[in-house]
Formats: sequence, structure tokens, C-alpha cells
Amino acid sequence: MSIRERSIRTEGVILRRRDFGESDRILELFTRKLGRVTVIAKGARKPSSKISGHLELFMRSSFLVSRGRNLHIVTQAETVEAYDSLRKDLSGIGLGAYVVELVDAVTYEEGSNIKLYDLLISTLDSLSAGEDPGITILYYELHLLDLVGFRPELFVCVECGKKIIEQDQYLSGELGGVICPDCGLGISAAAVRPVSARALKYLRHFQRSDIQDLKTIKIPTELKEDLEKVIHYYLTHTLEKHLNSPEFIKRIKNGS
Repeated sequence: MSIRERSIRTEGVILRRRDFGESDRILELFTRKLGRVTVIAKGARKPSSKISGHLELFMRSSFLVSRGRNLHIVTQAETVEAYDSLRKDLSGIGLGAYVVELVDAVTYEEGSNIKLYDLLISTLDSLSAGEDPGITILYYELHLLDLVGFRPELFVCVECGKKIIEQDQYLSGELGGVICPDCGLGISAAAVRPVSARALKYLRHFQRSDIQDLKTIKIPTELKEDLEKVIHYYLTHTLEKHLNSPEFIKRIKNGS
């Protein structure tokens, strides 16, 4: 928000929220115009509040944000897309929560990132439309890493620089990409994770493709878990944060 502007209207998605005081709510928003911003919604928990129904997690809303002394203030809010189809069961809630948890982990209050915002919206739209969550989430994870400067190198060994050939490799979150078998022998097992040639083939395809080109692809069932484990390892190591939503999603899948 420009220092000259007292208020601005912007679309945004709610990443986190928490109660504050007797009736207020603190929100972490990722918005189109302001990027990541922390705001306060005064009186949002009162039964008479006109904006409380527009402030749910991973809901996309239009906000009027005004400059406050310590925090920006949400003075108006109107739902643009509630993603109700994701809220009808725990699996959908878990997926929505994971999508915004990743944005929460990679953003700071440093201005807008429209490409990342558009990726967030298109991912929530795809999940809400019932498109394959395995394809949608893998594409989202890899392209989110790209947009925030953590694109994994999947085509040449990050140690020796040689082109990767079609065989089982290693992946290092610390070094930022794939390590060939020869170089992997000289690295501590704790610093790398094995990645099969098949899994790497899918990761490379997803990294360099547009989402429209991937919608008809079929990931073999036996490979889905391997891909989830590999990308989860890379994300948690690279972002240096524990992600809560994947464990929640896993428990829902297992029925526990």
C-alpha cells in the first residue's frame, strides 16, 4: 500500500486467522495488489458483524484495506469464491489448507507477486472443480518453488554439472537438486534422498509443462506415494519449515 493511500481495494485469499481481544480477528492475507499483509478485522467475531462470513480459511474475497496505526484494517469484505466444494469433507479441507500453508511458508510482507497469486487461485479453482488432486498439487508445488526462487535442478547433477541420464538418482534439498549416482556415493546418506528414474521423469515433465498439457496424464498408483514423499522432502528441507497439512491429509486417506 502506497504511503499516500489511506485505503485500497484488493482481492485476496486468507492464509491464517486468529482471535484477538474480545471480538476482533487477525488475518494473514495474500492479495493481488499488496502481496502478503497482516490485517485486523475489528468486531469480526460479533454476531452482528457483516464481514465475518467472508473471512474463512482459503476463502477468496474482495477487501477494502485501510491503513491503521499498527496494523492495516479490513473495513469491508465480500466473498468472491468460497470454494464450498472443498469444504464439504475433510479431504477437501485438507487440500485447501495445504495449498495456503505453502504460500504462508514462502511469502513475507514484501510487496505483490502476481504470478504466485494467480498460481494460488488457479490451484484452488482446479481442486474445487474436482480435477485430479495428485496432478494439481504436484504442478502447484513445483511451480511455486520456481516462482519464489527455489526451483530444483532436475536436468544436470548439481555436484559435477553432467547431464542426468535415465537411471535412479539422488535428490538433495541442501544442494538444490539432483545428484548423479557417482557424486551421490561421496555424500552423506542423511543429506540426500534416492529418487527413481520413473519419479524423476514425472517431476521433470511437470516442471517444464503448462497445467493444460498435464490434465490428461495418468500417474501410476504405485508412483504417486513416491512422488509425494520426494517433493515433501524437498519442500520441508528447502523451506526449513514443518508442514502440518500433509500429515492431516495422510490421516484422512488412511481413515484414522
